[in-house]
Amino acid sequence: MPEAQPEAQSVPPDGPAPHHGSGPRVVPGQDPRTQWIPTLLVIATAIWTIQPLGLTGRGLACAILLLVNSLALAVRHVPDSRISPRLTLAWLTIGVLAAVALIGVSTAGASYLFAYFIVGHIGFRLEPRPALTLALLCGVLCMVVLYFRFGVGQDLLPWTLGFTTAAPVLIGMLNRSRHRAVMAALSAAESAERAARAEAQTAILTERGRIARDVHDVLAHSLAGINMQLELADALIDTGDLDRVREANQKAHSMVKESLKQAQWTVHALREDSLPLVESLTAMLDSSGHRDALTVTGTVRDVPSRVTQNLLRIAQEALTNAARHAPGGKVAVELTYADATMTLSVRNGPATRRVNAGVGSGMGLIGMRERVALLNGTITAGPVVTGPCEGGWQVEAVIPG
Repeated sequence: MPEAQPEAQSVPPDGPAPHHGSGPRVVPGQDPRTQWIPTLLVIATAIWTIQPLGLTGRGLACAILLLVNSLALAVRHVPDSRISPRLTLAWLTIGVLAAVALIGVSTAGASYLFAYFIVGHIGFRLEPRPALTLALLCGVLCMVVLYFRFGVGQDLLPWTLGFTTAAPVLIGMLNRSRHRAVMAALSAAESAERAARAEAQTAILTERGRIARDVHDVLAHSLAGINMQLELADALIDTGDLDRVREANQKAHSMVKESLKQAQWTVHALREDSLPLVESLTAMLDSSGHRDALTVTGTVRDVPSRVTQNLLRIAQEALTNAARHAPGGKVAVELTYADATMTLSVRNGPATRRVNAGVGSGMGLIGMRERVALLNGTITAGPVVTGPCEGGWQVEAVIPG
């Protein structure tokens, strides 16, 4: 007969909750309260129908065996984790003997229901070999008891009833297999959930590291350069050289403006709702004073946000270097979409104004190479030998995808 699963617990509609600790694992679609209903119905039916019941003689024996059978049937709702295998085997063996004895002692009633339910739970609770052995023992004992109860001439009835008391072990074994399959599926789901959480945590830490690197590149070194210029201006005040004081002050102002511009670019690149790559590059070039400097070749397509963010940072660093080392020089940015790759090229011509040495963002070519490596791409940098930007510098990043 269908076997209740003692470890079952109710779950919310949105699926099983993660299993924690050593308690019973949650099983979808099972409520332990409903599992008690068949047990209580069997006990109530037995109390109502079994005869004789009394305080002396055979009635007392039936009452004691009914109590033992009821306890044995109720114990099946105790989870596996709380009963050792040896104790489980002993309890089920006692349950089988008590069920057979009740069938033999009682003269009327549904005493056989205990045998059916106990044998069914044997198939669910024990391994196949001991389960089949104990079920066969129950069947044989029932045959013997019924043979002596009905007497000679009723050979078919004892054999038939004895066989049917052993049959529920097969249903219990099927339920055991299904239960284990459900447990395996839950374990796999929990393992997948833990792996997803670990992956998400790793992604969060990686993102924090990237943001920290961006903030450090933009602020730390720029502020250090501004501080150095202000300290120089403070030291020159005592010398009375106002021209050099003004020059240091102007450099500090220039660095402040450049730092603000870089901070705006960085915030724009970090935003989750940032514009697509082409629009973002256009906005960056417009804000840096290089309108119409972008050329797009190939069919524009959407790219992952991390590709957009890293390419924007590479372009930002290249433009910052161009403004620092080649002020006034022509700037040309080209974005090429090929079938399997994307190429970002930033070129600047030679300087047309006096170059003022200053502190950079701290990223440099090494930082750009790190970003390209994250995208499994390559980057090259070197002087421009031909074209409108001849005599300047070029940075070219090639990204797969």
